Amino acid sequence: MDKGSHGDCSTIHIANQIPHRPPVRLSGYVAQRTERRPGACDAEAMNTSNANALLALGRSLHAAGYRFMTVTPSTHRRLNGRPGNEEATDLRGVFGWSRPFRPELLPPDMLERMKEAGVLAGKQAALRSTVRASTLGELLLFHSAYPTSEPDAVFLGPDTYRFVGTMQRAFPWIGSGPTRALDIGCGSGAAALTIARKFPHAEVIGADINVKALELAAVNARLARVDNLALCHSDLFGSLEGDFDLIVANPPYILDEDRLPYRHGGGERGAELSRRIVEDSLARLRPGGNLMLYTGVALSGADDHFLESLRPLLERTCDMWSYEELDPDIFGGQLGEPGYEDVERIAAVWLHAVKR
Repeated sequence: MDKGSHGDCSTIHIANQIPHRPPVRLSGYVAQRTERRPGACDAEAMNTSNANALLALGRSLHAAGYRFMTVTPSTHRRLNGRPGNEEATDLRGVFGWSRPFRPELLPPDMLERMKEAGVLAGKQAALRSTVRASTLGELLLFHSAYPTSEPDAVFLGPDTYRFVGTMQRAFPWIGSGPTRALDIGCGSGAAALTIARKFPHAEVIGADINVKALELAAVNARLARVDNLALCHSDLFGSLEGDFDLIVANPPYILDEDRLPYRHGGGERGAELSRRIVEDSLARLRPGGNLMLYTGVALSGADDHFLESLRPLLERTCDMWSYEELDPDIFGGQLGEPGYEDVERIAAVWLHAVKR
C-alpha cells in the first residue's frame, strides 16, 4: 500500500481499493475525497456549495442559542412516540429529535440553507432534516438523522459524551499536550475537535473509513473555527504515515447481523476491532505516547476476555496502563440478539496506556 507524507492519505481502502483524487483543503482542513462505488450510498457526495450551506445553517443554529444532547435510540424512539410529538414544533424537534415538520415552522432563509446543503427530505406537509445537530460543550456537531439505518450513517450518542468526557479528564496525563495526535474512526469529529481546541499547537488527524463522516466532520471543524485538524480517509492505519504521541478511539463494538460499519465491531463478540486498534496503536505510538480507548465489552461470567487478550501486550510494551469499567450495563436490549446468548452484560470500558 502506497503511503504519503505525515497526514497525507495517498491510498484509500474500503474493503476494495477505489479511485481517488488529491486531498481537498477547506480553510486549513484536509478532507480526502473519493469516487464512490455504485450503490455504496444513497446520498450524493457533499460538494463545496453543500458544505458552505450546511456551515451557514450551523451558524444560524448557534445564533439561535440551539442546544441538544443526543439520547440512546431506544429513548429517542420512546420520546418520539409520545402523544403530541408526531411533528416538530421548534428547532430541537427538527434538528435534534428528527421529527417531520411543516415548512412554515422555520425561517425562510434557514429552509433555503437546508435545500442548498442537500439535507432537506420529505414532502411539503412533512419535511425532514437528514442530519441532526448535537451540542457537546461549546461544539455544535452535525451527524446523521434518527433513525441511523444507512450503511454510511454517522453516529453520535451517549457513548460519544462518555468518551470525550473521560478523555478530557485524562488530559493532565499528557502535560502540555501532544505534537501529533490521531482520532481513529473520528465520525463527526467530536474527539478530534476537542483535542484540537485544547492543544492548538498540535497537529491533529481525524481518520475514518466513512466518507460521509469526513464530510460532516469538515463542516463541524469549520463551525468550531479550528485550524490544526486534518481529516483523512483511512481504514484504521492503512493510509496513515508516521507515528503519534496521542491516539484516541471510540470504535464500534456491537455484534451486528447487518454489519453496519458504525455499529459492527467484528468477531470476539464485537471486540475484534477494538483489539486491533490497541495492537496497531501501540505499534505506532512514540515512546511516552498515550493511547486512550473507549469501547464496549460483552461479558459472560467474571472474566473479561477483552482485557485478558491484551494484558500480555500491555505489560510488555507499556510503562503504565489502566483499565476500568465506566458503566457496567449498556445496550441491554442487545442481549436478545444472535451471538449474545451467553452474555450477561455489555460494559463500557476505558483503557489508558502509556508506551514504554
